[in-house]
Amino acid sequence: MNAMAASRRDKLGILIAATTGSALATTATVHAVFGTFLVPLSESFGWSRASISLVLAILALTGAIVYPLAGRYADRHGTRRMILAGNALLALSVGALALTSGSLFQFYLTYLAIGIFGALPATAIFSKLVAEWFDENRGTALGVTAGLGNGLGAVLIPILAAVLVSREGWRAGYVGIAAVILLVGFPIFFFLLKDAPGSAGKETGSGTRAIEGLSLAEAVRLPIFWLIMIAIAAGGGISTAVLSHVVPILGDRGFSLATGTAVVSIFALVGSIWQIATGRILDRTKGPQVVVPMYGLAILGLLLLEFGQSTMLLLIGGVCLGIALGSQFGSLPFFIARYFGLKNFGTIIGVMYSGVIAAQGITPVLLDLAYDSQGTYRGAIYVCIAVMALGSLLLFLLPAYRMDPALPETAGVAAH
Repeated sequence: MNAMAASRRDKLGILIAATTGSALATTATVHAVFGTFLVPLSESFGWSRASISLVLAILALTGAIVYPLAGRYADRHGTRRMILAGNALLALSVGALALTSGSLFQFYLTYLAIGIFGALPATAIFSKLVAEWFDENRGTALGVTAGLGNGLGAVLIPILAAVLVSREGWRAGYVGIAAVILLVGFPIFFFLLKDAPGSAGKETGSGTRAIEGLSLAEAVRLPIFWLIMIAIAAGGGISTAVLSHVVPILGDRGFSLATGTAVVSIFALVGSIWQIATGRILDRTKGPQVVVPMYGLAILGLLLLEFGQSTMLLLIGGVCLGIALGSQFGSLPFFIARYFGLKNFGTIIGVMYSGVIAAQGITPVLLDLAYDSQGTYRGAIYVCIAVMALGSLLLFLLPAYRMDPALPETAGVAAH
């Protein structure tokens, strides 16, 4: 009974730490606040907005390279030490932005450091930890930590940044965010994070089976790997690109900034909540096809975004797009655990996330190139609809899960 109570206590600590980690990851502390600092930086140094926005491409490229390396390290050496070091280094890197002196090269180097160190305490790494600790209700746990964490961070951190920038200036804004990353995150991670029994960072105790699963080399030889990779990377890239372009898309159609902002808010909020719902649904169902209609709702959302004639229809479109976004990011770690096991979960999810990040970096540029050449986003939206339809088909083709969390992982491997 004491061992069971200790296990429940450990799992609760993991949930708290992983949710906190997602809230303090770069999605909330760097990407979500980027617009808050864009104009002040441009006005302070005379930089063009395009030259400042180049750092988003730096983050995407850096993340695509570092995520697989971070995942591989976590698989071999455990996650706890890497997360603690990454949290401190990310905080220092964000704080270093306050020292920006007018040199774009210095500014780019600082963002390069953020891209490197931000991959260490990332949602993908926390997902590995959560997946190792939770055999039962794994999808729910993954959805709560990623969905709730990113949702809270994306709401609270921009508010903090806006208050600090408006009252004390942009340098204070960067310092404040860095302080929150370190002073909130580090103590929680230090006291609550533990590598799972049997993982690389923890010796296997008596009666505890070692974590098994496929290697990356074995996984990439399976069609399942590419079905998931292409569907989620394409869907995630399009969803996040559309999220960042809702305001100009609707503005070109004559809708107000307030309407566009409302659609963005409902899109982001539903996306965060639906990650939790997706995990819960996957826990309660026996196959991956349940995700297909959720993913496919993006098609309806895009049509409503482009052709909806009322605010209500546009908001419904935002809900549909949010459900699609939540299903994409909510299902990815669950699928990896059920198809490929946990032994090399960090490496595999790192490679998968690198594909998602690359798509997130490329797709917004393609949207704007289409607009520049055609004077409208409509053609690009049609292409997005076609890609989402293809992604839905790929997910529909997924076979039955290879690994049952209620059985030893080796049973799934033996079926290989």
